Amino acid sequence: MTIDHLSISVPPEDHKKTVGFYLAALAPLGYTRLATYGPNGEVVGLGADNHADCWIVAVPGAADKLGVHLAFRTADRKAVDAFHAAAIGAGAEDNGAPGPRPMYHEHYYAAFVRDPVGNNLEVVCTVPPAA
Repeated sequence: MTIDHLSISVPPEDHKKTVGFYLAALAPLGYTRLATYGPNGEVVGLGADNHADCWIVAVPGAADKLGVHLAFRTADRKAVDAFHAAAIGAGAEDNGAPGPRPMYHEHYYAAFVRDPVGNNLEVVCTVPPAA
């Protein structure tokens, strides 16, 4: 598995400034704004080579929370299911059972858990299911 993307939660009042900072700081690496979601643009995806791998998310109360989201990529949906079961078995809190998430990508299949201190972990597969 490799890291697919990460998300940084910031208070809404700091969102625009934070997005600007990351755009400037990561410009030498070829990063640009690749996606914006939410009714007020509160989720911004930055990346290079047409892959958004750094997300800046406006979250009310983010200053009081851990706010790290880390997603690992796999080419196997069964690995997504196994990750979720293993993480729950190790004491994680369910934050999204394995399943399709078509709002992100046509073949996005993922599972989410919160680790013992509240960080959000995800394993994602974007490979189409076997016929």
